[in-house]
Amino acid sequence: MSFALFLSRRARARRCLAGLAAVALLAGGAAHADAPVPAWSPSWMASSQPAWAPGFALPTQVPARLHDSTVREVARLSIGGPRLRVVLSNAYGKAPLRVGAASVALPAGRGPAILPASSRPLTFGGQASVLIPAGARVLSDPADLPVQPLGHVAVSIYLPDDTPLRTFHWEGRRDAWLAAGNATAQARLAPTATLSAHLLLAEIRVQTTTPAPVVVALGDSITDGAGSTPGTDRRWPDFLAARLAPRGTAVLNAGISGARLLQDGMGANALARLDRDVLAHRNVQAMIVLLGINDISWPGSAFAPDGKPPALPDLIAGYRQLVAQAHARGVRVIGATLTPFQGALEGSSITGYYSPAKDRLRQALNQWIRQSGEFDAVLDADAALRDPAAPSRLLPRFDSGDHLHPGDAGYRALARAVDPAALLSHPPYAQ
Repeated sequence: MSFALFLSRRARARRCLAGLAAVALLAGGAAHADAPVPAWSPSWMASSQPAWAPGFALPTQVPARLHDSTVREVARLSIGGPRLRVVLSNAYGKAPLRVGAASVALPAGRGPAILPASSRPLTFGGQASVLIPAGARVLSDPADLPVQPLGHVAVSIYLPDDTPLRTFHWEGRRDAWLAAGNATAQARLAPTATLSAHLLLAEIRVQTTTPAPVVVALGDSITDGAGSTPGTDRRWPDFLAARLAPRGTAVLNAGISGARLLQDGMGANALARLDRDVLAHRNVQAMIVLLGINDISWPGSAFAPDGKPPALPDLIAGYRQLVAQAHARGVRVIGATLTPFQGALEGSSITGYYSPAKDRLRQALNQWIRQSGEFDAVLDADAALRDPAAPSRLLPRFDSGDHLHPGDAGYRALARAVDPAALLSHPPYAQ
């Protein structure tokens, strides 16, 4: 057979196959024209942070590295679905990181045990193991595990190699456990250590019939839930998630303890992480911003003894950039006033956190947040939590005891102060 004849026959065969495919596609389209296309909606996240060096004012409280170890950690979802996917992060790694195996399951109580029948191995492109490049994230294949709104899942990750822990989330507010070897399929874990951080786990997505509306809380330790009761899901975004779950709306907590608006702290500055932690998520309707107290209070404290206080115009410019970039992506922005902090961290090793001058700057910034008209709505967290008899202090029943972070009752009150209509009743912002 000549080469020209071979090409001619191959061309006729391709045209025939294309015609058959078109007929099948039209038939399938006619049969399923009204069938919804499943979506993958974010249901939980923990903002990735770089592990800081020894000598910082607060210890990381996680090992510097792991080898031949499994970490099991638990997350409470905001919305549910019949299947889920997991995102693992090596955002701050200096080298590729190998995950030898991973699994997802329903927890059996508050300890490290899981319900055996619910355990599902996670795969990545069909493989049990995955190499995460430095600075990258990986998305698992779908796992057939039905999960309920506000339900919990346990994710187990096996690290076979000598692995420096450079990417984590410090303020987990619930226990995570380490075990020797590959224990990802073990129903009853034998922990070698208990942590209070999230390691590598960055996000959980669930399958929904249509993309779920998403609200993201961008903040610092007050959003991260410092001062709330560990293991009980009593951070203010948790309470907000419970309010919005009947509406099928996801609430993502993008709080980082020690986060700042203008400078890196115990995580990247707000503008540096805006895309990853907020705008990259699917169908974000609104962002609630509660940031700035660490910008004001860190300078001159044990966190930044040589730091200089920010100028009010610089803080305002930072907020304006957050608003402009969110609006450009169709996301509404709710500005939250900064909460009172007189007496903050008194009696601890963190000295110099509060001063009257710092409080005056807080109040000036709050006045701008309330009155500027820059935001689509305002969450007056200051008014919700302050003591009317001493407005520079938290109301005692809302105070966790450190005079900086609310306790459970304070976080509940803060979530109740959020107006759902400001989040969901308007179409996304359009320029």
